[in-house]
Amino acid sequence: MTKAHILIVEDDKAVKNLISTALEMDDYTFSTAENGTQAILAAASGKPDILLLDLGLPDIDGVQVIEKIRSWSQMPIIVISARSEDHDKIEALDAGADDYLTKPFSIDELRARLRATLRRLNTLKTQETESHIFINGNLTIDYSAGYATLEGKELHLTPYEYKLLCLLAKNVGKVLTHAYITREIWGSAWQGDVASLRVFMASLRKKIEKDPAHPEYIQTHVGVGYRMLRQ
Repeated sequence: MTKAHILIVEDDKAVKNLISTALEMDDYTFSTAENGTQAILAAASGKPDILLLDLGLPDIDGVQVIEKIRSWSQMPIIVISARSEDHDKIEALDAGADDYLTKPFSIDELRARLRATLRRLNTLKTQETESHIFINGNLTIDYSAGYATLEGKELHLTPYEYKLLCLLAKNVGKVLTHAYITREIWGSAWQGDVASLRVFMASLRKKIEKDPAHPEYIQTHVGVGYRMLRQ
């Protein structure tokens, strides 16, 4: 099976070499860019499968690169940055990044994030071409019929709980920010109402998690948002 092609956008040679070595270990093909302008051109011409992006680039900010690429492509973008504040992560994720890894990072974690992103890509492609059914472990969602089951038993969800579940499922493996979720579920009037979102999410977890205090399906990213985990 052909391995994915990765575009590395990083101006620090030591970090770029470290990432390149990690990709070589897993037989990925890759190309590199050292600034935002090169990154946009390489993303457009090379059509990589995944983009690994530093935010602190010498010419333009990485968030602007994300916004530019998102205007014409949905390729997965994993940010690798020294910016560790929640507002930096939220800004990048809201701009369209799929994941965020903070420097210094573990090579094993980077490899795991890449595998998870590729699984999500393959799952989405399969769902688009074969079925309107989403299956994740013991959780099944029939989008066309409008209901979900857990271990074969139908879940009795409120309309908002079902919409939340579907939104997370359609972005399985991807961190969704509070602002993105509230905008998609309730519209702009609810943006910023994190307290209400937490209430709905807690109610949903009680129905799908064996132990809501230690969730298997919906992972909390404190101060940022939520991610559905692939089982």
